[in-house]
Amino acid sequence: MKNIWVPLSGQVAQQRKVETIANNVANANTVGFKKDQLVFKEHLTALSKGVEDIDIPRKEFSPADFYHSQGAENSMVAVDGSYTIFEQGQLQPTSNPLDIGLQGGGFMEVLTPNGIRFTRKGNFSMNREGELVTDQGFKVLTAVAGATMGTRDPASLPTYPKPEERVVRIPTNAKITITREGDVVTKDGPISKISVVEFVDSHALRKEGNSLYITPDEANIVRNDIKTVVHQGFLEGSNVNAIEEMSELIKAHRHFESIQKAINAYDSISGKAANDIGKF
Repeated sequence: MKNIWVPLSGQVAQQRKVETIANNVANANTVGFKKDQLVFKEHLTALSKGVEDIDIPRKEFSPADFYHSQGAENSMVAVDGSYTIFEQGQLQPTSNPLDIGLQGGGFMEVLTPNGIRFTRKGNFSMNREGELVTDQGFKVLTAVAGATMGTRDPASLPTYPKPEERVVRIPTNAKITITREGDVVTKDGPISKISVVEFVDSHALRKEGNSLYITPDEANIVRNDIKTVVHQGFLEGSNVNAIEEMSELIKAHRHFESIQKAINAYDSISGKAANDIGKF
């Protein structure tokens, strides 16, 4: 029975939703984590092909012609995509001078083996070379001057130093202070400035793992007139509301079970039809 594909597509979509919510819940205590949400779409034959394929045919009727569903038997539910919700997480004090919490829409630049990435996970430390690194060992980069908003013309984009030349380095045993603008200061004066950037369209960012992001276009990066505030000795918590996510998880499980009952009903009808036909 081809009708079984309608509830089956819904069940697959609900399974994806369960997986997304479960990942959000698992990262409820991850520093700087931003929760994800799925977008669903419904496909209907009547919307894509018009009514000529589903109208009453001008021919000798067959039994199937008396059970029109306006293309619903060919409908399906599909995951249209996922997006990240960039709501601010709560800032939590740690008293660690190397911890950084951001308030606003900005991200810090870090250097990974795959190139420059952006993160809000600010639990930093120092490696043996005196470089400021993330908990995964990625090097934190210094700020560079640039246009307030990028340009679509690659020839007009400003030229920046190589990422390897922009690593934040801190003198050994130096007591540092990080200002609200990201300047790293010792008793001898400023020594560096942590690169905090914002984006023209934050929804264009693509998530890598649970804490890193990449932008598809350099023109999306805003480097000047940053409104994001840097808080030393704080970490931004996840923006996941565990109670809300658990409620959504229970709801998704119930939808999944309801669809499973519909599939079982289709299976029972199909089996009964096959057995009854065999008796004739």
